[in-house]
Amino acid sequence: MKKRLLTLLLVATATTLAAQNFKGLVDIRKIDSTITVELMYAKADNFVGEKMYNFSKAYLHPKAAAAVKRANSLLREINPNLHLHIYDAARPMSVQQKMWNKVKGTAQQNYVSNPANGGGLHNYGLAVDVSIANSKGDTLPMGTLVDALTHKSHIDREQELVRTGKISAEAAKNRQLLRRVMQQAGFRPLRSEWWHFNFTTRADARKNYRVIP
Repeated sequence: MKKRLLTLLLVATATTLAAQNFKGLVDIRKIDSTITVELMYAKADNFVGEKMYNFSKAYLHPKAAAAVKRANSLLREINPNLHLHIYDAARPMSVQQKMWNKVKGTAQQNYVSNPANGGGLHNYGLAVDVSIANSKGDTLPMGTLVDALTHKSHIDREQELVRTGKISAEAAKNRQLLRRVMQQAGFRPLRSEWWHFNFTTRADARKNYRVIP
């Protein structure tokens, strides 16, 4: 009984801390329930190899959240059987530091923003890692798994990747559809990660937005 009470207390404490961290941000599913969420750092199956989050909801700055909702609406206008599937959104700087400590000094550090330099846009709720899923909940082929830190994830090499058989033409087409709706909604793609989209620049974020502790 005591063990169960302790577990409940720890869960309640973690929930309270998460709520404090994300104050002023928006739970994306509260504004669009057709968007699905599967935070990759809420489980150990990610490039870090361990669970990093004690929360499972995708939070974003209200402006970024509204843009994601618009992107999802644009996607569903093109094909009502498709919707956005979110893998990561707002990320506390404390988690960013843990990630950096894991990859510092390895080839993977090029894919992780250094907290000492202000972190990245995830740390402001202004970036989202996203794919497309169908009505069955299956994500569309994109050539790699999300968070695959490899050249096959680069969006500026897709023609070459298709030509050399590294990714399929279908995967390239799906990536282009994702970029189309996200860019029309106001996001900017990241060259090295087909799934990552920024709502603004780092300079603008540091000047005008609050970092998530």
